[in-house]
Amino acid sequence: MFGFIIALIGIALLLGVAFLMSNDKKNINFKAIIIMIGMQLFISWLLLSTSGGLKVIETVSKAFEKLLSYGYEGINFVVGGWIPEGGSPFFVNVLLPVVFTAALLSLLTHLKILPYTIKYLGGLLSKVTGLPQVESFNAINSVFFGQSEAVLAIKSQISNLNKNRLFIVSTSAMASVSAALIASYMTMLPAKYVLVGVILNMFSGLIVASIITPVKATKEDSEIVVKDMIHTKNVFEAIGTGAIDGGKVALIVASMLIAYLALLALLNGVFDSIFGMDLTTMMGYVFSPIAYLMGIPSSEILTSGSIMGTKLLSNEFAAILQLQPLLDELSVKASAILSTFLVSFANFSSIGIITGSVQAINGAKAKEVSGFGLKLLLVATMASLLSATVVGLFV
Repeated sequence: MFGFIIALIGIALLLGVAFLMSNDKKNINFKAIIIMIGMQLFISWLLLSTSGGLKVIETVSKAFEKLLSYGYEGINFVVGGWIPEGGSPFFVNVLLPVVFTAALLSLLTHLKILPYTIKYLGGLLSKVTGLPQVESFNAINSVFFGQSEAVLAIKSQISNLNKNRLFIVSTSAMASVSAALIASYMTMLPAKYVLVGVILNMFSGLIVASIITPVKATKEDSEIVVKDMIHTKNVFEAIGTGAIDGGKVALIVASMLIAYLALLALLNGVFDSIFGMDLTTMMGYVFSPIAYLMGIPSSEILTSGSIMGTKLLSNEFAAILQLQPLLDELSVKASAILSTFLVSFANFSSIGIITGSVQAINGAKAKEVSGFGLKLLLVATMASLLSATVVGLFV
């Protein structure tokens, strides 16, 4: 019960900090904020605390496992002979399935199944909360696609977005993850927290960003153009483009992990030799108070803070690899909170990705994004903290 109260205080403090950071406190849409927090609490309770919800999670998890099994058919054909008996290479088991899931998403996009689903879900969210259609659509869209694709899907509206609206759109993209990677996350983290985290982050990005940079829906609000999401001419091009994009993602993530993990090891060695304490441990002390306010038991806040710091400095995969061997040692609450926190793109490298995506559409708007890059990272991280803390209330 004490941890529950601490977590509630943590949520209140986080929202309070967001309010103090707001650049237009008079126009904050408190109705939308309350509705979305209520939806987060209801969804978390439903999926984590009821037999029906747990059954849904189990069914979806099995569906992803089945999906991965199809992906492994192609993987085993190409690289099966390279893997020694009993071997489990990270690149093969975790990253290569992204090629298949990306191709599938691309196919569903070309067939207009995903675009119209996202458009109508975004429209429903807009009506329920009163937020503009573009921001609502982008929040839903960011659940399915990576940061670059999410921004490109609203390219016809980018030039009409003021700084506040552009900030919310960018936050949603950074606070979410690509559906192509969800199956990969589920091979390393408890599936139920990955799935719940993906849903909650959609709301958290909107909640925190809408407090800090408020916007209002108007009658002149831009219509969502579905064709902005479709960049292929036929089914075969869609599959090929998706597969190539998935391959690029796998190689990019692998390259970044090699670089970040090696550099992190180097920095740990340098800091340890100079200060008698490595950088990872230092980050643990920095994030420990935050971990405590999220409801993580005090005996585990240093370890948890270290993992959170790793995610911020490098990326979610590096932090997940740090957390994975500790899942059986940590408490259920700490594992749930950390697993949820890690399911987002909120890290330093994402600033460049989002800025580059906007640059491809509108150079002037890209300068605005680069101008609030660090603030964007802070707010996206706050969104991850909110989602993780909410999950902790029901574990």
